[in-house]
Amino acid sequence: MRKQAQQNKIAWEYKAYETRIRQKPILETAKEILDNPMRFLRYHQSYFENISGKRIANVCGSDGRRTIPFAVLGAEATIFDISESQKKYALELAKAVGVKLEYVLGDFCETNVAKYGNKFDFLYLEGGIAHYFSEIDNFTKMLYAITKPSGRLILCDFHPYRKLDNSFATKGDYFDSRLYEGSPPLSVFSPQEEQGAFPKVIVRYYTMSEIINSIISSGFTLKELIEHPHWKDNKYPVEYTIIADKTSAN
Repeated sequence: MRKQAQQNKIAWEYKAYETRIRQKPILETAKEILDNPMRFLRYHQSYFENISGKRIANVCGSDGRRTIPFAVLGAEATIFDISESQKKYALELAKAVGVKLEYVLGDFCETNVAKYGNKFDFLYLEGGIAHYFSEIDNFTKMLYAITKPSGRLILCDFHPYRKLDNSFATKGDYFDSRLYEGSPPLSVFSPQEEQGAFPKVIVRYYTMSEIINSIISSGFTLKELIEHPHWKDNKYPVEYTIIADKTSAN
């Protein structure tokens, strides 16, 4: 396992299950999913209106809240993630909802292609993914490898625009390619006195061209790039969505 992946595994397993439970009881989340599964798919609901029988992979799907709705809607749902604690939570949530969920534990870049190659109709990645991979080409090549011919990648991630913020890690340097240590997102849901104990994640922030070019060079055909305005100030972007298709079996 890559050094970065090893460190991120430690960080994403630290009190992850306990933190999720503290946020909201599993039965309450299960009821919300059953009441309105589409709500959990955010901007992307229109892409998943007819998915019964489809195979959908949620890469870095963590706690399953974005994945289990696919199973409720009739798809075969799979999560690829590195955290044992998140797996425990996700499988308990799936059981509470009453659906099956496959959870593949490990470094995504080391996924078993003999088993999962050309398998999935959709790949769904949402909520801050790419920066956990220091070699983006290895990451996008694996995405391509597990997608079916005629399958689709839907990647929603943080917008690189934030690299221009002087208060951000890159201090306004859009082309900064260094690795950074940061606090795992779950730490903010813990009491203030416990937040400093969380192990650090290791991240690498990409430019938009690096992301798009890597997706194209892996073999995908880019179909659409959508920029989503910030919910606090819609004058600048906070996230983007890339839609890309696999048009061959290679």
